[in-house]
Parts: sequence; C-alpha cells; structure tokens
Amino acid sequence: MHVPDGFINAPVSAATGVVAAGAIAVSLRGARRELDERTAPLAGLVAAFIFAVQMLNFPVAAGTSGHLLGGALAAILVGPFTGVLCVSVVLLMQGILFADGGLTALGVNITDMAIVTTVVGYAVFRFLVKVLPRKRRSVTVASFAAALLSVPAAAVAFTLIYAVGGTTDVSLGKVATAMIGVHVLIGIGEAAITALTVGAVIAVRPDLVYGARGLEQRLKLRVNGELVDAPPSRPAPVAARTSRRRLWLTGLVTSLVLAGFVSFYANTNPDGLMKVAQDQGIDKKTEKHAAADSPLAGYGVKDITDGRVSKGLAGLIGVGVTVVAGSTVFWAVRRRRTADTSPVGTGV
Repeated sequence: MHVPDGFINAPVSAATGVVAAGAIAVSLRGARRELDERTAPLAGLVAAFIFAVQMLNFPVAAGTSGHLLGGALAAILVGPFTGVLCVSVVLLMQGILFADGGLTALGVNITDMAIVTTVVGYAVFRFLVKVLPRKRRSVTVASFAAALLSVPAAAVAFTLIYAVGGTTDVSLGKVATAMIGVHVLIGIGEAAITALTVGAVIAVRPDLVYGARGLEQRLKLRVNGELVDAPPSRPAPVAARTSRRRLWLTGLVTSLVLAGFVSFYANTNPDGLMKVAQDQGIDKKTEKHAAADSPLAGYGVKDITDGRVSKGLAGLIGVGVTVVAGSTVFWAVRRRRTADTSPVGTGV
C-alpha cells in the first residue's frame, strides 16, 4: 500500500506530513516507557524483519498480490509507540533507497501504514486479550484478529485521504469497494504472518513480547468475607528457551534469508493499491519518484544484470541498513529514558 507521488495533492500530502511528524514525536516519548534493556535491541530487529517480509508479495486474487504491512505485528511485539517508529523507519528506508513509496507522499504512507495499522491493530489486540482466557494461546489468536482488521482499516484510511486530496476524478464508491475488498484478502495473509511470528517468539521468550505482559492471574484473598486482589509479588522467572542474543541472531539471519534469497520467488503481480489504481484510473497523475535513479531503485542493484543476484543483494543491503537505522533510533530513545530516570543531585 505504498502510495506513490502524484496520487494525493500537495496540500493533503503536507497535512498528512504534519500528522505523521506529530505522531512520531509522540511515539518517541511513548517509546521511552516501552523500551528497556531487553526490548530495545528487539525493536531494531522487528523493523528489519518487517522490511524483509514486505519484499515477499503473495497472491491474493487474479493478477493481484499483497504483502505485510506490519503495524499490528510491531505493536504486539514491542509496543504501540515503538511499533509506529518501527514501521516509519521501514517506510523511510524504502522511500529513500528503493524508490518505493513517494517522498512527497511519505506523510500519507506513515499515516496510513504506520499509524492507522498500529493503532487499530493494537486496540483490537488489547480488547481481545482482555475478553479471552488469560493464556499465551489467546495472544496468538488476538494477534491474528488484530492484523486481519488492521489492513482493511488502512484501506479505509487511504480511501478517506483520497476523497479529500485525490488528484483524479474517480468515483469514491468504486475506490472504496475495490480497496476494501482486495485488502480484506490481503489481511488474511497479514494475519497468518503476524500470528505465526508472535507465536514463534512467545514460545521461546514470552517475556519479550510486549502484548503478553501482565497475563498472569492475580491471586485472590478472602478478607472479611470479600475477595480482594493479593498484593503484587515479584514475578516468577520466565523459563526462557533461548537467550536474547540467540533470538536476535536467529531473527536477523531469518530476515537476511527472506530478503536475500526467498524474495526472488515472491509474486510479481501489482499489490492491492497499485492494482486498484490501474483498474480505477487513479494512477493517471503518478509522478516520477525523486529517487528513481537510486542504485537500489526497484529493489535491485544497478548494473547487476542477473535478476536473482541483483534483488538478493538489494534485499541484504536493505535489511542491514534498516536494522542499523532502527537500532540506532531505539538505542537513542532507550538512552534518553535512562537519562530521564537517573538520580539527580548526586554531586558532593
């Protein structure tokens, strides 16, 4: 659902840029509360994993493909504020290096793909976790539903943005019907990827899954004939099946394999947005990407004629750049949190 330059007019693109900047500023502050010494390294990895999986388009209908958006996945694994930052880092890398998603439309893409999917996905997830049995399996089920609903929500958001700032005169009803219809199907793929990923992490390190925190049942005590919550006690140690370092390395290797090798076999049909744009004619004023001449534009390395090698190398570079950029951002946020909570007045 990467919106290219020219789909949305300049005033609305600028307005969504302001919304995106405000959301990122709020998320930077909120992420300080979410990130700790355990989850800060994981956040950079989540961004790299989302980048890698977004290269794996899967077929959803005749002539149409879809790919992961990642907002719900990021929010569940590392928290909603950090999740917005994860997807925003991915979109920034894709726009600057790979000419994927317009630079003037960056605000539109962050608003749609980072903010809407994260907010909707995490809201659905938290609601379901509260009403389902307090078990790890419920986290996986809630992850599936949250991801499933986050994708058509993003389609609705794009339709509303197009209604205000679309550059072509196309029936809004046709755009809405086509966008929501195809993205419900894409949502099924998103849900499967999200549930499998969350389930895999929670199986080995449930303590690292932000959305699984606080699932333990509170002990009840009977006091004067009434049941009351027992005072909170120190949580029991988590039976970790793997170390954080091993989990991080496994995730990084998985991301590199997906982007560097598996991506060559991804479906080549246009994704949901581009298919709708072609069918409905909303792509008539598409503009050339400012980074169209980038050495990595189109997820290939310039001057390398072998398609498999070109795309694989571009994928490896993308994962590497994204994990470094993401880790740097989250390390800085974590450092800021440490500075904010450091004792004051310790001088003699």
